[in-house]
Amino acid sequence: MKPWLLLPPKLAHDLSPLGVQLLSMFHEKRTPEWSSFFWKNIQFKNRLGLAGGVDKNGSNLEAWERLGCGFIEVGTVCPLPQKANPGKIFDRSIEDEALWNKMGFPSHGAEEVFYNLRNFKGESQLPVFVNIGKNRHTLNEFAANDYVYLIGKFNEVADAFVVNISSPNTKGLRDLANRDSLEAFLKPIAATKAELGSDKPILLKLSPDMDPDDLKRIIDVSVQNEVDGFVLTNTTLSRQTKKQFSSEGGLSGKPVATLSKIALQTAISHLGSEKAKKLLISVGGVMTTDDVFERISIGADLVEVYTTLVFSGLDFFRKVETAAHEQPKLQRS
Repeated sequence: MKPWLLLPPKLAHDLSPLGVQLLSMFHEKRTPEWSSFFWKNIQFKNRLGLAGGVDKNGSNLEAWERLGCGFIEVGTVCPLPQKANPGKIFDRSIEDEALWNKMGFPSHGAEEVFYNLRNFKGESQLPVFVNIGKNRHTLNEFAANDYVYLIGKFNEVADAFVVNISSPNTKGLRDLANRDSLEAFLKPIAATKAELGSDKPILLKLSPDMDPDDLKRIIDVSVQNEVDGFVLTNTTLSRQTKKQFSSEGGLSGKPVATLSKIALQTAISHLGSEKAKKLLISVGGVMTTDDVFERISIGADLVEVYTTLVFSGLDFFRKVETAAHEQPKLQRS
């Protein structure tokens, strides 16, 4: 019985932080340990984390830690506070196990999120990745300035950065990955990291809607510009669902599973020997415990979830912990 699914989708979404806080009170502050590993001086006690878009402002970090996350991706964070896009921004389909959103980076802004992260990291060793994006009014030609500012702002509290240029809900954002734009966008980011003397990894979050050749091109340009890994993938503009959703906005959940796995397989194959140096996070359509282990078996280093927390419940991280101890020992690929 999942009573929250009886509520209107937007109301259930708005009330979800209260559910997170309430359920976390029944758990001790203990991170489940399975298939632990180090990467670039970051200790992951387990490989399953919270996807970007769930805790946008880092408001419930301790609660998510208690629920069993191996790491948390906060955000998307924008430099300045901004509201969600106007109109309807959230819907779901229980039959399709899908969520639809057209939020468009609603954010309390860098100052508030930094305060939340600084307080949390003062008490916790749990890895936190900061997903960063531009304000919607920032023109693409100046977009790198927003990302550069955020890297400087969060360098002391973030364990890594996720550069989000793949949301379908900020007009023109995906154009930053185009052939004529990507290198010019990435160069200032690499330069800022060098100027800061920062060892914080930079990951690029990519769309599931590109063809394999475009994905390979983006990987090549990213490797040349010192990107440390990839988050595969964001929500999709495709519509393979029984429910009729708006053509605007992105779908997450089961409908993006195949696209996400194809992107992961393409990235692993194309990186070749370079794969050992990069971090690959698989997200999108991870709905069951078996899905988590499948992504790891394909070659993902880490896995993230969002939509399954709606359809399976907030105890998903603990379910995976139990299942992991019943699996043959997982090895990092």
